[in-house]
Amino acid sequence: MAVSDHVDIEKFMEGVKKRNPGQTEFIQAVQEVAQDIFEFIDDKEEYHEAQILRRIAEPDRVVSFRVCWEDDNHNIRVQRGWRVQNNNAIGPYKGGIRFHSSVNESVLKFLAFEQTFKNSLTGLPMGGGKGGSNFNPKGKSDSEVMRFCQSFMTELYRHIGPDTDVPAGDIGVGGREIGYMFGQYKRITNRWEGVLTGKAIEYGGSQMRPEATGYGAVYFLRNMLNHKDDGIEGKTAVISGSGNVATHAAEMMTKLGGKVVTLSDSDGFIHDPDGIDQDKIDWVKDLKNNRRGRISEYADEFSNATFYEGERPWHVECDLALPCATQNELNEDEAKALVDNGCIAVSEGANMPTTLDGVKVFHDAKIMYGPGKAANAGGVAVSGLEMSQNAERISWNQDRLGDMLTELMEGIHGKCVEYGDQGEGYVDYVKGANIAGFKKVADAMLAFGVV
Repeated sequence: MAVSDHVDIEKFMEGVKKRNPGQTEFIQAVQEVAQDIFEFIDDKEEYHEAQILRRIAEPDRVVSFRVCWEDDNHNIRVQRGWRVQNNNAIGPYKGGIRFHSSVNESVLKFLAFEQTFKNSLTGLPMGGGKGGSNFNPKGKSDSEVMRFCQSFMTELYRHIGPDTDVPAGDIGVGGREIGYMFGQYKRITNRWEGVLTGKAIEYGGSQMRPEATGYGAVYFLRNMLNHKDDGIEGKTAVISGSGNVATHAAEMMTKLGGKVVTLSDSDGFIHDPDGIDQDKIDWVKDLKNNRRGRISEYADEFSNATFYEGERPWHVECDLALPCATQNELNEDEAKALVDNGCIAVSEGANMPTTLDGVKVFHDAKIMYGPGKAANAGGVAVSGLEMSQNAERISWNQDRLGDMLTELMEGIHGKCVEYGDQGEGYVDYVKGANIAGFKKVADAMLAFGVV
């Protein structure tokens, strides 16, 4: 990269930091994209003149609101809610809603920014958005969650719609929460329309949606390996998380002949050297979805497994790694441990789970590394297909949707290779994803003029 490019990037990032003080997650996400995009647009004056990257890095709007609700002890509780609508150049804003105590404006802005590129990569007409609240559903009763969701939607409903902004689930927002929010939206507006995705099958949901993110991350991993004339069968994988994405990634990994040996939650991780087969995965799904238990209970149920309190699984020897928990869960030292222990490929099921220093370790080692905006795009891709089904009042079967998901992930992989092939058999999937995602959005923005 030329020296002048470094100066341009430094000036650009100085401006981002000045406009977004203290928003470390958002600044990290913009930095990761900018370092690839500046090189790509170096000789493309139209992008510079139109200030395209500056405009993408400035959300169209950030909506913040108070959410009041009453707990089971009749105490009035106050939370904060947000919806970040980052960019709708190629379609309605699309992105999840997250309920967790760690949620703040910086986290949601980073997620909405990433979502813009991820949605672009799918090839479907979806812009980027994200929302949520610092409400934590863990430990709350169903009635408390319902009252919160109804209050949250009472504020949010005026900012969303099937042709405006279509939220989905995310951390802390599953089928229960989507149901409560959709019911309140319908109650307020007196309209049944596809304003949320991730709905239950009974009221307009799509087959394959629960599986899509985890399955898609494994499909992307398979595509990376196939590109090197390799495969998943017989390989050992470590997976973080134990929610929807992690358990379905483990499920597909097992179906394709891989051996999954770890799962985790915020308390620590379990290592099962015997492998986490389908029966054990079903047990974890029941633990998390129905009993709302902790992953430590796995070691009580399966005697050969060990629970490591307060630790993450990245020091366990493996061939493949799938971070499927949350952002910045894999740091530089842990990335080095994976490489030193023989890991050949990483596919991110979570959003930005690897720190910038960790990503550099993977790049320097030239292992296969699929960033979240590409590897976990299967979830939002099937959400886009749910939007299509709702608009047409139809429902596609699981086989058709499975084939479409497989094709979508192959297409995303192909775009990453097109823009990220560095020669000598090495593909920079981060660069490929960033450039491919940027180009479609940028060209649409150029067509609209200065808006």
